[in-house]
Amino acid sequence: MGEFFLKRVYEPYEESDGFRILVDRLWPRGISKDVAKLTAWQKDIAPSPELRKWFCHKPELFEEFRRKYLEELRTDEQKLKIIDEIKTMAATGMVTLLYGAKDPVFNHAIVLQEELNKLIE
Repeated sequence: MGEFFLKRVYEPYEESDGFRILVDRLWPRGISKDVAKLTAWQKDIAPSPELRKWFCHKPELFEEFRRKYLEELRTDEQKLKIIDEIKTMAATGMVTLLYGAKDPVFNHAIVLQEELNKLIE
């Protein structure tokens, strides 16, 4: 099993991306489904709407957001099921988690990637 990689959905498709999974709840603006070349859109793995709105991509809230999102990832049955599906994909090939946020540091995909990488160690 390999690592999980991150990529902004606006970056060009590459064959080396392997399985391309959009992990945002909302469809990214200005991207067509053809250009996105997704394997899957797992919108339910994204933070709950309440948590997403509370965080609002404010760096000063990121550590608290991380803690709350990890709690969701570890306790929500639907999110746990999706994590298992993503881990199954990773057992057979490269997995790239796609996100739309402008900030490459303070976003939920970073937290998800770290959690997934811990689970396959």
